[in-house]
Amino acid sequence: MRRATGDGRVVLFAARSAVALYRLLDALPVFSGDARITRLFTLVPGSDFGAGALAAVDALGARTVPWSEACERSYDLIVAASPKGDLRLLRGPRVLLPHGAGFNKSIAGEGSAGSPSGLDPALLRSPGDQALTALHALAHPQQIARLAAADPRAARPAKVIGDLTLERFLASASLRERYREALGTGARKLLVLASTWGPESLIRRRPGLAATLAGQLPYDEYQLALVVHPNERSLLGGHELAERLAPALDAGMVLPDPHEEWASVLVAADALVTDHGSAALYYCATRDRPVVSVHPGGGELLPASPMGMLLDRTATLEAPEDLADALRAYRPGTGHAAAQAAFAAGGDAVGRLRTEVYALLGLAPPSHAAQPRLLPAPRPAARVPAAFDVHAAISADGVRIARYPAGAGLPGHHLAVEHGAAREPLARSAGLLYRRALPASAAPVDLAWTADGWTRHALSAYPGCRSAAALLPSGECLLRIRGHERAYAVEVDPVAEAGRIVRVDPAIALSAAHAGLASCGHPPDGRFPIDCHVGERHFRVGVRPATDAEAARVVR
Repeated sequence: MRRATGDGRVVLFAARSAVALYRLLDALPVFSGDARITRLFTLVPGSDFGAGALAAVDALGARTVPWSEACERSYDLIVAASPKGDLRLLRGPRVLLPHGAGFNKSIAGEGSAGSPSGLDPALLRSPGDQALTALHALAHPQQIARLAAADPRAARPAKVIGDLTLERFLASASLRERYREALGTGARKLLVLASTWGPESLIRRRPGLAATLAGQLPYDEYQLALVVHPNERSLLGGHELAERLAPALDAGMVLPDPHEEWASVLVAADALVTDHGSAALYYCATRDRPVVSVHPGGGELLPASPMGMLLDRTATLEAPEDLADALRAYRPGTGHAAAQAAFAAGGDAVGRLRTEVYALLGLAPPSHAAQPRLLPAPRPAARVPAAFDVHAAISADGVRIARYPAGAGLPGHHLAVEHGAAREPLARSAGLLYRRALPASAAPVDLAWTADGWTRHALSAYPGCRSAAALLPSGECLLRIRGHERAYAVEVDPVAEAGRIVRVDPAIALSAAHAGLASCGHPPDGRFPIDCHVGERHFRVGVRPATDAEAARVVR
């Protein structure tokens, strides 16, 4: 197949791995809306990570061509994102896109020793010393200079076009709050761990780091996410990866999809812990936010590369408990400087690439503008903890509450468990057992608990429980403490903060009331205010005897 009907053209996207395929998908807007273009995909054999690309193509629903068949045809244009593999067997002008940012690594056993992966002249020319590409699209003049210094002939088809993935980051920057809402981040800090692939990656060298941080960072102050390179996902498989990360995932860590969600999560992030993978450069290019390194330097990392520059100027996290100090050590502007060394042309990479490829196709570009596609909203954590080891520090200033997913760290003042959402052994060990309101029932004859009825039932059914509480749809709570004659109404006031309103999970207020009432020595007769401190924020919790009407409210 060479031509479609009339003035149509056939473009073949040749991917060797999932990460290469994802880069090719970022190029699709170049041809968007043009019925003259027939788009086909093929898998270039020879990669250990090809299975991930096959699965991604299937999910896309794209038309595919088996490799053996692809080599028998001629195409009007071939687009690839890696020079590796037998691309020379394909017939047609080739466009080569980068499959990362900055060309930061030299992979042992691939091409010329010491050459940057993706810029190795040995992989960019045929055995007859002819260029394999009609266009080598790069993101920075320095990348062309690096290529020309190694081999001027390999640099001839290279032009500064920009980075198509970066374009999506920049176009989606205003969606940051929407991404955070989708993730359920709220007022917490989103800390992202970014792992590349291979023996020097974070996930190989520090496999337990995510779980350790989940046990050390207060759940109500930090949200964790882990971005894993598609090659590692392809090598392990999604199930095996999830099983290895189970403790962190059980603690509420987000594990985004490797195609687009990883980028949405980086846009949403407040801080980054990274190895030498180029995902960090996209993070740095959008906003100036703290970066911490877990890569010791040397090995695959090229010291003069943009990632080499970034990691040389950021603090290294030696031990998880040093995270706060490492984040504070970040010098503003460090990440931006590294990103500038990787990306020079930002803002219209799709348009520049379209001009070049349509010239190669011999067609006039469509009249409509070519725009990068916005990144999709990421999915929230698949698992949300429903039991917490609550550390409660009581002082003259009030009660300081720090919650950690049960079992992830050290036991605290009490175990707070959401009934109906946590395992039964945890419920039986709870010091504070609470129930959230359920949706309205569709049963023809309904049966529902009152707040007072359920708290009495819980204290009877769970003799080891000290307090039981029902969270009402209004946000107020009814709390009953074993040995106290009356139930208490508990409510927490929101806090105004820089033009926004910060609301706290009522379960936090219940833990503050549980700890505060236990410390006062006798049941209060009237209103009992508690100053509740969560991280740097202060909330006023009101505790008072509940009215009969409040006790009779339905919680389902």
